[in-house]
Amino acid sequence: MKEYIELVNTTLEKGQIKSNRTGTDTLMYFGYHYKVDLSKGFPLLTTKKVFFNSIIRELLWYLKGETHIRNLREHTKIWDAWTSKEKNWEIGKMYGYQWVNWEKFTEEGDGSIQKTYINQIQEVIDLIKKNPTSRRMVVTAWNPSVLDDIALPSCHAFFIFNVSNGKLNCHLTQRSGDIALGIPFNLACYATLTQMIAQETNLKLGEFSHYINDAHIYVNHIDGLKEQIKRTPYNLPTLKIKDKPFWDLKFEDFDLSNYKHHPVVKFPVAV
Repeated sequence: MKEYIELVNTTLEKGQIKSNRTGTDTLMYFGYHYKVDLSKGFPLLTTKKVFFNSIIRELLWYLKGETHIRNLREHTKIWDAWTSKEKNWEIGKMYGYQWVNWEKFTEEGDGSIQKTYINQIQEVIDLIKKNPTSRRMVVTAWNPSVLDDIALPSCHAFFIFNVSNGKLNCHLTQRSGDIALGIPFNLACYATLTQMIAQETNLKLGEFSHYINDAHIYVNHIDGLKEQIKRTPYNLPTLKIKDKPFWDLKFEDFDLSNYKHHPVVKFPVAV
């Protein structure tokens, strides 16, 4: 994907060295933005193998709203570094919980407080169906009240849908993006979610727009990325999703075809 290669090149050429909480310095580029046309293929990198199965498992886990990874890690260990067996694999009320269980507190007439939950994903789907011209199709995973109690403050924290000319577009705002490891997953995850919602709302696929506030390459990823972007990209694969109601979709309903890719590039994870 030329958009990803441009992101890597820009950060390598213009990024500044920045220290951070992990102890491994980064090359950081502030305020990077790109767009991809989702109608031209599924945006999964071909310059290295990206584990599509893990992306789908993670997305479906988000949509369950779980506050632990006990079920997720039966299929993928991508979240293991941020919790442990000693913590019973808990991660707190992050990403998926906020998507589908945003807590709302209402004071009743007797002074008592009633807690209810907002499924932001379902609200967006309903809004697209009822009022596709709306500019309020927003989902946020950033909840300041839980930041001290979660494994990792949400990196991809805020996304908005837009309907134009019968096409569904998605814009993601990301506070922090690990270019080697995180961004390829984030791009494919939100492209999948957009396709799921487009199918549910009878819309065609439009664009995915991505703004990364702190786009960074860890210094121990630089050599691997330089080698990766020398590779010639292949044509993008195709994703087909079974025609089922949104909330009924399961792992086996996602079919990726024609995914030709270069070998895996291994990068250490900074925690």
